[in-house]
Amino acid sequence: MSERIFSVPEITIYTTPTCPYCLRAKALLRQRNLAFTEISVATDSKLRRELMERTGRTSVPQIFFGDAHVGGCDELHELHDEGKLDQLLAEQPQ
Repeated sequence: MSERIFSVPEITIYTTPTCPYCLRAKALLRQRNLAFTEISVATDSKLRRELMERTGRTSVPQIFFGDAHVGGCDELHELHDEGKLDQLLAEQPQ
């Protein structure tokens, strides 16, 4: 396993508790030892509105590295599978 030589930007993930894609995205972040802030939009219409304003989407998960919108679970896994996740993390301002 290679040692990470950069600091990681704050990772934020908008979720709902029972969403299988949210669970899958969080599992990948945990597998990579990446800390994240989870914002549940399940019962909070204000947070759901914030999600829509920030992404133009209503689906979850929605993932941010710093201010950069990564997308959802599929986009996160695609970055990981293509070996681009570390590169994206390194490019984000702290």
